[in-house]
Amino acid sequence: MRDDRPISNPNRTIEIMKQYDIKMKKSLGQNFLVEPQILSKMVDVSQVNEKSTVIEIGPGIGALTEFLAQKAKKVLAFEIDQRFVDILATTLSPYDNVEVFHQDILKVDWTAEEFSFLQAEEDLVVVANLPYYITTPIIMNLIESQLPFKRLTMLMQKEVAERMTAQVGTKAYNSLTIAIHYQMDAKISFIVPKSVFIPKPNVDSAVLILERRQHPRVEIDNINTFQAFVQAAFTQRRKTIWNNLRHYYTSANQEIELADQFIEAEIDPQRRSETLSIEEFAHLYKIITK
Repeated sequence: MRDDRPISNPNRTIEIMKQYDIKMKKSLGQNFLVEPQILSKMVDVSQVNEKSTVIEIGPGIGALTEFLAQKAKKVLAFEIDQRFVDILATTLSPYDNVEVFHQDILKVDWTAEEFSFLQAEEDLVVVANLPYYITTPIIMNLIESQLPFKRLTMLMQKEVAERMTAQVGTKAYNSLTIAIHYQMDAKISFIVPKSVFIPKPNVDSAVLILERRQHPRVEIDNINTFQAFVQAAFTQRRKTIWNNLRHYYTSANQEIELADQFIEAEIDPQRRSETLSIEEFAHLYKIITK
């Protein structure tokens, strides 16, 4: 008999865990969200509708996937854990618009023929409950891919979401903030308490929404070189940008040139990196690398 309770219903989640003898793998950062209203709200803020094709990362037993399938045209769910791939065949059997891939999202070849249709999708979005330990690599991998998605809606550790949305001059502002802001607009939609997960994590989570900008915030010749430059500037937060970059450009001649380049950029070398906007970083980078 079909069970009409949401997969994310706490009792149903526990029953599924017992039925399949699921032991959560800490190494994969696995936690089940057991509050249907939060999952429904997450789908709502992601603006998924009947025209949407959704890429979901880490569906687990299908709690979020179920809500996505009820709204979207199609859901492509990528699950690294074979145990859950087998379970999803049962829990998601009522939905014919879901395709599950047993793949590591970081190793997916988006240029493969089976994914070529994604380039023409009217509304491509990414929605995921991300493992805490690998949140940043997954997001950066998606941003750097050639996928034409409009937005990413990610449930993640609150602290990481705060870094991705941080304002210049705040404690949370760092090289990750700049990497995200380069081509995305970021905002925290709502906070998710740790009490609604099984097992309960140590910290609260947040739903972060990243919207792709029509054009990058600054013009850069090589984004990878620029990001390495910004990361170098944040090597030691308590040091000035001068001290961090002086160690990055190690030779004596480079240090002399660097002093002149700060003067040309009209940026005080005694400032700390968290006080520089992405526009100031881009300006300094262009002068140093010209």
